[in-house]
Amino acid sequence: MNISEVAKKTGLTSKAIRFYEEKGLVTPPLRSENGYRSYSAKHLEELMLLRQARQVGFNLEECREMVQLFNNPQRHSADVKARTLDKVAEIEAHIQELTLMRERLLALAASCPGDESADCPIINDLAGCCHTTKRV
Repeated sequence: MNISEVAKKTGLTSKAIRFYEEKGLVTPPLRSENGYRSYSAKHLEELMLLRQARQVGFNLEECREMVQLFNNPQRHSADVKARTLDKVAEIEAHIQELTLMRERLLALAASCPGDESADCPIINDLAGCCHTTKRV
């Protein structure tokens, strides 16, 4: 298969496929005499794994580990599960941070009259001001 066929089957762009290859995330494809890449079913599986892993939040290094596990017939599903649960915990922590940020922003918005005056409790709070100051 050539790169455009692989791109169509995986839903990745040719640029993304070359990027993953450059970063060593996939097994290097064979090259024909004219330098064109030739992909096998194994490459397709690796690239699908990468695409899906990226969609659920794994970073490039974590994707590298997942591809290594995929290619390791001696892998243990417990290792894959542990990495997956680690990612879930990371996402949950991020959701908690985002929730706190959202709550703070809503509280800031509620404190602001949103009128034509220059006095803005949001700016004062973000700047660390504890009282209204007038600029001269």
